Amino acid sequence: MAEKADVEIRDDRERGELVAYEGGEPVGSIAYFVMAPAPGALVAVHTVVPPEHGGRGIAGALVREFYAFAGRDGVPVVPLCPYAAKWAQRHPGEAPEASAELVQEAKRQLGDHPELL
Repeated sequence: MAEKADVEIRDDRERGELVAYEGGEPVGSIAYFVMAPAPGALVAVHTVVPPEHGGRGIAGALVREFYAFAGRDGVPVVPLCPYAAKWAQRHPGEAPEASAELVQEAKRQLGDHPELL
């Protein structure tokens, strides 16, 4: 099991990016979009941690915080990102499952965000 990452995580809602920082430098991110109509679900599309920062729990810390801030906003998460989806399966107490209808609509709306494909 990877050690717990000691990173600062910040949400850049305008850019659709949740970013992990270590020593002021970005070390990982989740690209996402907000489903319409706002405030719809938050849709995680890609989780990226460069190889030189891998294996330290950064991706897991990002996904955990993604679910946490969605919960604070009172909106569900649709994990289209394979890593986020696997993390959610392993942590059902922290990651409520999105309905099939919500997942289908998120996939449809992903087409409205070509920058994330």
